[in-house]
Amino acid sequence: MPYLGGEDAVRELRRALSNPNVQSDQLRYRNTILKVIRSMSQGMDVSGLFSEMVKACATVDIVQKKLVYVFLCSYAALNPELSLLVINTLRKDCQDPNPMVRSLALRNMTNLRLSTLVEYVEQPLTAGLRDRAACVRRVAVLGWAKLHNLQPDSEIDASVVNELYSLLRDPDPVVMVNCLRALEEILKEEGGVAINKPITHHLLNRLKECDVWGQCEVLRVLQRYRPQSEDELFDILSLLDTSLVSPHPPVMAATFSLFLHLCSALPTVSQAALERVRGPLLAACGSASREMRFAALCHIQLLLRSLPGLMGAHYKRFFCGYAEPAYIKQRKMQILVELVNDENVVMLLDELKGYCTDVNTDTAQAAICAIGRIGRSYSDKCLEILTGLLGLKQDHITSAVVQTMRDLVWMCPQCSDTVCVALEGCEDTLQDSQGRQALLWLLGVYGERISSAPYTLEVFIDSVRSEASVGVKMELLTSAMRLFLCRPAETQDMLGRLLHYCIEEETDMCVRDQALLYYRLLHCGIEETRTVLQGRRSDPSLGVLIGRPAEPVSQWASCFNTLEPLKQVAMETESSSRGSPEHMTFDPKPSTDLSDTLSCSQVVEGHPDSDGVAQSTDSSAAVPPPFSLSSSPALSPEQFECLWLQRQAVHAERDPDGADEEEGFTSLVDHVWCPAVPHCLPQSLQAAMQLLNIQTLAFTPPHTLPWRVYLYTHTQNTQSANTPRCSLILGELLYTGRDGEMKKEEEEEEGGDEATGEGKKRKEGKVKVTLKQRPRDEEALRGFLSILTSVLHTLSSERE
Repeated sequence: MPYLGGEDAVRELRRALSNPNVQSDQLRYRNTILKVIRSMSQGMDVSGLFSEMVKACATVDIVQKKLVYVFLCSYAALNPELSLLVINTLRKDCQDPNPMVRSLALRNMTNLRLSTLVEYVEQPLTAGLRDRAACVRRVAVLGWAKLHNLQPDSEIDASVVNELYSLLRDPDPVVMVNCLRALEEILKEEGGVAINKPITHHLLNRLKECDVWGQCEVLRVLQRYRPQSEDELFDILSLLDTSLVSPHPPVMAATFSLFLHLCSALPTVSQAALERVRGPLLAACGSASREMRFAALCHIQLLLRSLPGLMGAHYKRFFCGYAEPAYIKQRKMQILVELVNDENVVMLLDELKGYCTDVNTDTAQAAICAIGRIGRSYSDKCLEILTGLLGLKQDHITSAVVQTMRDLVWMCPQCSDTVCVALEGCEDTLQDSQGRQALLWLLGVYGERISSAPYTLEVFIDSVRSEASVGVKMELLTSAMRLFLCRPAETQDMLGRLLHYCIEEETDMCVRDQALLYYRLLHCGIEETRTVLQGRRSDPSLGVLIGRPAEPVSQWASCFNTLEPLKQVAMETESSSRGSPEHMTFDPKPSTDLSDTLSCSQVVEGHPDSDGVAQSTDSSAAVPPPFSLSSSPALSPEQFECLWLQRQAVHAERDPDGADEEEGFTSLVDHVWCPAVPHCLPQSLQAAMQLLNIQTLAFTPPHTLPWRVYLYTHTQNTQSANTPRCSLILGELLYTGRDGEMKKEEEEEEGGDEATGEGKKRKEGKVKVTLKQRPRDEEALRGFLSILTSVLHTLSSERE
């Protein structure tokens, strides 16, 4: 037979299947069918043998039946008419005395996936639910879910649903779990299977009979149940106590997630549960499976957000192994940074120092970045290590060290003297653009302390024609201007050459425009230039970040035992590949009052508003749906502008206060009374927004009219664990004082009660909030508006 020979091979297989001599020999007949399946798995089109294979399914040989059913299920959609011939054989097999044959026939009857055969399948499935063999009941229960998936618009008979509910008490645990899965699929539009007190206690009592994945399914469904009393709650927790320390990580994670849902109002119990799961999580970190280790590390990072010292005594468990993949090493280093204290800092720094020379460049740079983050609290020890690494004269190590030093002096300006001394001569080793950009920033800001700064800068200026990175050119312009202000005699000539090249010869418009700006700024005078360019050398508002403030468990409870931790902490808070620190955003260290006030679960208390804006204080109506905010993936200003203006014409034609928009896109306009917000510092506004993962793109200076802020965030509605909804929200905050829009509103209401002095005062303090969302999710949009309102009210009260 030709190898993958197409028509010749199919013709030869057909002759063999039709040969009476082959059919009379059971072994030869089975081997011929096996050749057909092998050809099918190798990519050959053997759909022409469908009629011969239909005849072959009428046999008592179970192995041959399985092979034939694999073929028929694969090609049934291509031969719907001939598939009717199979139904008779399958229905006959459903009455076979052998339970294995009955279950096999039921499974393949539903796997044919033909809507024309549904009427022939329902009766065998109904009979299968009452079959005496557990393996048949297992297949029949899942068969109804497949049937509903095949025709989702059709209604399932109520008697079938009742039968499935009754099978929740089946003596076979697999049948019980399959019933849960089938009811979840069939009743998806109604919220899934109804969980009441009898069902809950029945499932909990039989939890140990299920396998690992069955236990996870039961525990996931039980998250919908809310105990009716505190005694019942603690009875449930007692039943779950052994599962909380299960040797199987999936069971432990599902149990702990259920603990967090049940104990949301009992923080003491939640803290005790955190202590209990420490051992199983540490054991999962030593699993032979790399995927299991990575997931355990990500979930440990979640726990450390509420209990920073939870793993402090076990820091050696997070030392990296030589053969571990890079993504696990980097995640372990992030955890080690969280576990640093006065007792273990020397040992941890020695360990991280060894990773700095790893053969994987990403791992080495991550270790250097980790040392830099520890340097915010232990600067002397870390600077000694970083300075020693510069002596290795390796490109990727030198680049990472220079970037880390730049970030370190921005957060800890007391380190600047040591950094300035260490930078001498490192420019020869730098090859990548990020490292050169960091070095240029340091030369521009601390040029008066670095003796060789003008000569180093001159080397960059002489080679600017061969420079490919636009970021390096723009940083070179800024550094040359800053160095000119403090050392004009040494820098004047090279600055003139650089400006001439960038204005006359440079093809990139960003570089050319920046050079023109600086050229015109010099014409205005040295003092004006100094005012613009002599910027900050450190972060004045956020201070030194030492560790991470403890977060309430409720802030991340909904993410536990999901894929969210793997995505949320996939990148460190501060990436090593960035531009100048002035243009960076750092995670603020919030005060306890601010973090409590801006909690997403808090009800926003409305202010009296002349517009009659609905701002209810009723907790039952104001609590937003469960969702999370994220500032990643990042949105560039160009992308923001494109999305913002995309529906501008549509917005102008509709009611400005309505949220009715085209399908997949919605907008919302509201007014918030917060008179002091337009006068607060931009750093305070940005820090408060970033605390809740709301990214600000641009804002006007305070005391400026009109005052605007543009922001965005990504929402993920976690109300449905199976299909979480994600959306992008763009926002604009607008304050015009008594001009423009507010003035028109006052003219419309002239003569009314709002014309009083108090009403005018409130008008002046109103900030217009415009939100645009894609795709449409009105619950998340309203919830985000309440969070944003809470932020503005908090900032306004602190300002006042």
